[in-house]
Amino acid sequence: MRITLTSASPLSLSVDLLVVGAKTTNFGADAALSKLDAAFGGILAQLAKDEGFEAKAGQKLKIPAAGNKKIKAKWVVLVGLDGEDSIDHARALAHAAAKSSARQKRAAVVLPKRGQEEVREAATALRLGTYRYDLKTGDRRPKGGLSAAQIVVRGAIDAKLKRALAAGVAVGESVALARDLVNGPPNLVNPLTLARTAKSEATKLKLQCTVWNKAQIKKAGMNLLLAVNAGSAIEPRFIHIRYKPARPKAKVAFVGKGLTFDAGGLCLKPAKSMVDMKCDMAGAAATLGIVLAAARLKLPVEVHAIIGSTENMTGAAAYRPGDVFTSFDGKTVEIINTDAEGRLVLADCLAWTAKKVKPDILIDHATLTGACMVALGPNRAGFYTDDETIADLYSAAAERADENLWRMPLDKQLRKQLDSRVADLKHTGGPYGGSITAALFLREFVGGRPWAHLDIAGPAFLDSAIERAPKGGTGFGVATGVRFLEALAER
Repeated sequence: MRITLTSASPLSLSVDLLVVGAKTTNFGADAALSKLDAAFGGILAQLAKDEGFEAKAGQKLKIPAAGNKKIKAKWVVLVGLDGEDSIDHARALAHAAAKSSARQKRAAVVLPKRGQEEVREAATALRLGTYRYDLKTGDRRPKGGLSAAQIVVRGAIDAKLKRALAAGVAVGESVALARDLVNGPPNLVNPLTLARTAKSEATKLKLQCTVWNKAQIKKAGMNLLLAVNAGSAIEPRFIHIRYKPARPKAKVAFVGKGLTFDAGGLCLKPAKSMVDMKCDMAGAAATLGIVLAAARLKLPVEVHAIIGSTENMTGAAAYRPGDVFTSFDGKTVEIINTDAEGRLVLADCLAWTAKKVKPDILIDHATLTGACMVALGPNRAGFYTDDETIADLYSAAAERADENLWRMPLDKQLRKQLDSRVADLKHTGGPYGGSITAALFLREFVGGRPWAHLDIAGPAFLDSAIERAPKGGTGFGVATGVRFLEALAER
């Protein structure tokens, strides 16, 4: 979709949809609505009353305007707005434009306030509001959706607004790619194709990308990753992408869990729990999206994306409860439950990153535990860190990105649950605090570096749409990661 800026009068725009915000049905109280009401001959209030439109948040009123000589748009859409958050208003209007365009191709979104943040968020919301993933063919393929959109602002369009627009589109594209990967069926998105996609996308942006095959992973000593892969007929892949600007202000490494399908291994999942396990690589998708967005935005921060990718299957060579493996950093790990495989993959990747990349900050994303969903529900990620600076910056970044986090404790009292009689540690704890003990396990492998863990099991893949987040893959974590990097660049 092509997204542009304009400062033309909204009534003069030849579009299919003209989208305008409304905080009240007293249309004379708002300058933009007053002009619109006058163009309709003063009947908007009656139309709103007839259709039950009360300007409440989320309400929409679609009015035909074709044939109206004072309005060039074919349809006008009024969108109810609540509160005074102009950035959230921009998101709401853009999302409404995308979702109102069943067969309309061109839209104009009138922002109630001029600002770089408003333009950026509107652009991202337009791109993602039109997102669709399907493999249907022929007449079954859904039709419609915007192909062009204009964001209407007051005053001259300067370089700052243009940069904001470009940033919004760049983030939207990176989130959309993450969604595509998460939504892709596991026979099409496996460790080999994920690595090829990462290599292809990195090449487009002239980023360095290294991909290791099974033999190279074995040579490196990533035995935990290999243990998870042992039951699969498809080889694992280790992926490392580097974005390095000329004078970076910091070096940040993102590590992503890339389980392209998780059957649970020998501790087999129930059939219902296995259906959506194509989403278990959402951490890898977010990690890829973040580094690509950083490159697109030319951020002055060095960014590394590290992904360990495999399936967790039940083949004859599958790893077993009771097995003990030596991790990349030399710790021995006793296997308790083969369905707790993600932390094993991450452990080797985190340890490698800490030792080889030596980042200033190390962050991982993973659809790690059902326990986190039990605690926080489907629309919020668990956030773990011992570093107060990271905690403050990342929480602020999530708020700016419109993504929900909740900081969780790293209770030292629970660490003893990971003690093993035969190895340095077990990889799971007891029946309670499962998301916490998983995070504590990961912390053992970060080499003492400033670190944060995001358990995105809930918001990465939704059974049904929640507000502006769609059903299926959401690309959760990309926008927050980008905002965090921008905050580092501004320090």
